[in-house]
Amino acid sequence: MRYSRSFIHTQYEVPKEAETPSHVLLLRGSYVYPAAAGIYSLLPLGHRVAEKVKRIIREEMDGIDGLEVTMPVLNPAELWKATKRYFDIGQELFRIRDRRQREFVLAMTHEEIVTDIAKKFLRSYRDLPVMLYQIQTKIRDEARPRAGLLRLREFQMKDAYSFHPDFEDLDRYYPRIYNAYLRIFGRCGLNAVPIEADTGIMGGTGSHEFMLESVHGEDQFVVCSHCDYRANTEKAVGVKPVIKDLAADPPAMVSVATPGVKTIAQLMDFFQSTEDHFLKTVAYEADGRLVLGVVRGDFNISVTKLANHFKAVRVDLASEDLLERHGLFGGFLSPVGLTDKNLRVVVDTSVGCETLYIAGGNAVDVHLRNVVPGRDFQVQEQVDIAEVRSGDPCAQCRSGRLEIRRGIELGHTFKLGTKYTASDTMDVTFLGADGENHRLVMGCYGIGLERLMASAVEQWHDEAGIIWPVTIAPFQVILSTLGKSPEVDGAADALYETLRTRFEVLYDDRDESPGVKLKDADLLGIPLRVVISQRGLKQGTYEVKVRRTGEVFFYSRDEIMSALEHHAADLLPSLDGLPLLPETP
Repeated sequence: MRYSRSFIHTQYEVPKEAETPSHVLLLRGSYVYPAAAGIYSLLPLGHRVAEKVKRIIREEMDGIDGLEVTMPVLNPAELWKATKRYFDIGQELFRIRDRRQREFVLAMTHEEIVTDIAKKFLRSYRDLPVMLYQIQTKIRDEARPRAGLLRLREFQMKDAYSFHPDFEDLDRYYPRIYNAYLRIFGRCGLNAVPIEADTGIMGGTGSHEFMLESVHGEDQFVVCSHCDYRANTEKAVGVKPVIKDLAADPPAMVSVATPGVKTIAQLMDFFQSTEDHFLKTVAYEADGRLVLGVVRGDFNISVTKLANHFKAVRVDLASEDLLERHGLFGGFLSPVGLTDKNLRVVVDTSVGCETLYIAGGNAVDVHLRNVVPGRDFQVQEQVDIAEVRSGDPCAQCRSGRLEIRRGIELGHTFKLGTKYTASDTMDVTFLGADGENHRLVMGCYGIGLERLMASAVEQWHDEAGIIWPVTIAPFQVILSTLGKSPEVDGAADALYETLRTRFEVLYDDRDESPGVKLKDADLLGIPLRVVISQRGLKQGTYEVKVRRTGEVFFYSRDEIMSALEHHAADLLPSLDGLPLLPETP
């Protein structure tokens, strides 16, 4: 393609709204254009990158027996009501009515539609297993769309759904999709880290996220310094240090007036005690019901773990009004002396019974000293509800320490099980080989296209611009002329015709200064740059720059084609060392 006939309009100033490197560079490089917050057009360069990503995805999905379909974005609300997601999902789900007042939703995922398809056509064990996938638009009413393509309201997603006769078959298939995801990200030049993840609103029996470590990521995950343990902080578990300093004859619990003393720091100073000798009690409203979470003072409560324990869809901090209706007071909460038998209190596993604690007194300006769990209050529910901490021992190997890192979620895989096929949802069964009806078992697997594009830029960029992996670059070669002369133009035209027989080439034939052309070439991030100049022609050479390394080489006309092929091959991402799971034939 000739630059003079393309739709490329680079910018040199950083757009005011841009926050992250990918946001800045994709806007400056004329890859995307914002229509509104979280809504972007892919311009011709961006479209070319997206198509390269789609091709890789399709090859890997087809390679594990995936069958491509296209499902509608506009979904009948009754299907979402059947799975209860219509009610469970908050304002992120677009709910609309047509002119006849029929209810619809704009799909953020397609479990309901694909399960309805499966119910119609997958009637026998002979039809199983099967995996259907699509690359389709998704709509999500994000409260805070940000960082360009990293958090969007409208986006393209590859979502796949597999159907199985039983959980054992799902377990056999799962490594194939897991490994295909690693290959997709690897072929796109991304260093994806698979981690254990929370299933969230998708539900199911297990899931993995594939994370790209990045300081601009919104997610946090933990890694062990010694073993291969990786997990999202919402799922991660560490070893909690045990405190054992209880005397043989512990003193009785006493009430202490603490006027104006509310924060942990103030309480530590007042009681001359350490943070790990306090009980931190926090009140939440879980699906409209008041609940209490209790952790040791040196930990924080994980709302996700708490919600999973209560099987709650929405968990928010309790309002003062809700607390007052139950005779409780924020800042002085405690599991001691509660009289409401319907109030559920879950205690974290950090809270042991072999030390004296300081806790709220369930009265204004009152705290309790010398509190012993089991003696002064009964622990009815005790599970892990604490956020993991950096530096805690690893629960898997017991030797390493956990490190918390930031990352961008590239993809997510779920073992859904029977969440969408159960009798109380969409009730999908098939006739087994034994002549009996059995319930379909599902998995689902997603990758966001625009997010993957932006993540590639987050990983591959420098101060000058983007450095596209050769597999997803809009062009493999950019051919630039420096200086205007018939000899330079003629040589460039001839070389362009030769190169385009083997490469995708952007020919910068503009009447611009060398500085503008070379700056644009670096900004656009095309892997290989070929420069033809008057001086080079006199020397019988063409200049080749490798964008990733900055190396510059000079080749004759006879050498240029094979040299570019060699450099392009060297730039291909390696799939060696991927942490693949063993697959069962």
